[in-house]
Amino acid sequence: MAANNNLYDMWKDFYNQSSNLFDEKVKEEFPAQGVGQVLEMNLLFKKMLNEVTERYLEQVNMPTRGDLASISSLIVNVDAKVDDLEALFEEQKGSRVSQDEFQRELSDVKKDIKGLDHKLDQVIALLTAQAEQSAKQVTEKAQNNTQKAPTTNQKSEKVSQSK
Repeated sequence: MAANNNLYDMWKDFYNQSSNLFDEKVKEEFPAQGVGQVLEMNLLFKKMLNEVTERYLEQVNMPTRGDLASISSLIVNVDAKVDDLEALFEEQKGSRVSQDEFQRELSDVKKDIKGLDHKLDQVIALLTAQAEQSAKQVTEKAQNNTQKAPTTNQKSEKVSQSK
């Protein structure tokens, strides 16, 4: 059992010493610098890998991530324009119905105007006939008056005979 105690104590001492050593090394700038350098190297490697991949994809005529992103934005713009055109088409369709209705109303108005024109022609014909009839009556009266009324020569003869 004494060997077990010694083994336990040795393990405990080793644990404490390594823990203290780890704490001291973490507090130093060296590990932070090492991690920073590893991150920088990783970023440089990633950048180099991206450039190589992009050049390879260009050579084999394959789209890159940037190409796909620009195509995606163009598709979104085209979709928005199609939506605008659909809305405009629906507006035009609605106004086309109004235009059809307008054409119908216009033809009705033309028919009404033709009817009014025909009625006005009838009224004008009646007024003309009435004016002609009135003119005939006036001329007939005038003729009757001239026949009934003695002329000035006849009047003067009558006056001279009566003297």
